[in-house]
Amino acid sequence: MISPESLFRAARWLTFASAAAILFGIAYSQSLLALALVALLLSGEKLRLPPIRLQLGLFLLGTVLALALSGHPAEGIPQIRKFYVFCELLVVYSCLRDLRIVRWLFLTWAGFASITALRGFVQFAQKIQQARQLHQNDYSFYVGERITGFMSHWNTYAAQEMFALTMLTAFLFFSPAARKRMWVWILCAVLMGGAVLLAETRAVWIGIAIAIVYLTWFWKRWMLAAVPVLVALAFLVSPPVIKDRFTSLLHPKGVDSNAFRVVTWTTGLQMIKAHPFFGLGPEGPKYHFEEWVPSDVPRPLPMGWYGHLHNIYLQYSAERGIPTMLVLLWMIGKMLWDYWGALRRLPPGRSDERFLLHGGIAVILATLAEGFFEYNLGDSEVLTMFLVVVGCAYQAVPIKSDRPVVSSSGNA
Repeated sequence: MISPESLFRAARWLTFASAAAILFGIAYSQSLLALALVALLLSGEKLRLPPIRLQLGLFLLGTVLALALSGHPAEGIPQIRKFYVFCELLVVYSCLRDLRIVRWLFLTWAGFASITALRGFVQFAQKIQQARQLHQNDYSFYVGERITGFMSHWNTYAAQEMFALTMLTAFLFFSPAARKRMWVWILCAVLMGGAVLLAETRAVWIGIAIAIVYLTWFWKRWMLAAVPVLVALAFLVSPPVIKDRFTSLLHPKGVDSNAFRVVTWTTGLQMIKAHPFFGLGPEGPKYHFEEWVPSDVPRPLPMGWYGHLHNIYLQYSAERGIPTMLVLLWMIGKMLWDYWGALRRLPPGRSDERFLLHGGIAVILATLAEGFFEYNLGDSEVLTMFLVVVGCAYQAVPIKSDRPVVSSSGNA
């Protein structure tokens, strides 16, 4: 007979494995998540969620109501199935209570993200070779199909590298354990930074810049002077196609996404005006986009992906209504409030609590910034990593519970 303690230990390490495996694929992560859930339930241990239960419940309820009232419920079933991804938050917050284990989870992310970065470098080198062989060494050839690591899409790959790099930076700045093997973690940071650069995902560039500025501000403010220098250096040493990608932020080329995003955003506003309370239903913008494109938009539409609105605020409003989108922002706002409040109560100096709380805030800020240009939380891999960060950062928030959290010093 397996003891409850053994089952809980199994649940804890299966949770760790699920959270780490997401960098190699959603199937691995979700299979391990299922095993972690089973072990946790069989252990009899109390299930725990962070103090965002109300907001999360209302968001899921708003999604179900939008689906029921949409008139096309079959279209939105994938978003209901995605509720399973939120179980990652449940197992992380229930099982990963030792901050030393949490620290090693994010260092494992750094190691795995470095491996995926190396794979991305190989893909970029292969792209250069292919371009030379085909005599198509132009901007559109690189932007049309970018490096993806072990993922199926470059946006997913870049966002994963952004999350792992943000948490590693927070570790280096605020954790007392960062002084050990620092050269290893700096090397990982360089590899991940290179991967973010070569992935050519401009929304992620904006998100990581905001995260790094935030973390640097609370580490050593005078070091902010080095940020523009690093950006300029990255630009100067980049291949020509990356330099073109930088300049496309202000001077878009014909294949850039600036024009088609304007179309998706204006179309999303049309959907919201017509259905402000419950939206078109989950996945509605994907299946009914053509019906809502404003009549004054020239045809053919600019080159781009029209399966979603490339903005989480417009996407959730158009799918599920403005109230549900506001609930999501309420939930994220409460996370920031709780993390910041916990930071203010910490004693001065380095600690794993400080690393997790600052890292959590930085990841949220990066996600919100990138979310202006991408439907990032609609990606299961990205959502899983976001929930892992949220659950782990809440372990550093003092909350009365039945079981104490073990701090980085080993004390309860």
